[in-house]
Amino acid sequence: MLSSRLAIAGTGAGFDWLQTVLEGTDPANALRAECEVMLSDLFETAGRQLSERMSEFSPLLPDDADAAETRAEALGRWCEGYLHGLVSGGHEGAMKERLSTDPIADIIKDMLEITRATSGEGDEEDNEDAYTELVEYLRVAAQLVYEELADLRTPKTDDTVVH
Repeated sequence: MLSSRLAIAGTGAGFDWLQTVLEGTDPANALRAECEVMLSDLFETAGRQLSERMSEFSPLLPDDADAAETRAEALGRWCEGYLHGLVSGGHEGAMKERLSTDPIADIIKDMLEITRATSGEGDEEDNEDAYTELVEYLRVAAQLVYEELADLRTPKTDDTVVH
């Protein structure tokens, strides 16, 4: 959800995203405060990575040492969160139009398919290769959506001077 909210609102997404993630937690709880600091750091890092073209951005997923089933499930959940962030991030009319045009529409369709991802019963090496390709696809797709939605993040004013 963080990556798609950054694509829609840039750094302006921070407060709303953090409130959504921490919804239902006690603001006076020390663990919440610690979590808020870590999430704020994650927000800043992801925002910086997405804003730099050809960046170091990578979806936040389990380590390669984790079981294939765990990683496949996490991959699907990452896509669910990303898609949720896209459809709940604001800019209703403009966003609906943008989500229905390529390349974003194709990315959404692909991510919907990935939400159904499971670890295959085939060759372990083939499964690893497929997982690696999907992670790379998501990395590039998130960067592309971020770039495609740049105009939604840029406030438009009537004071703009045209030269």
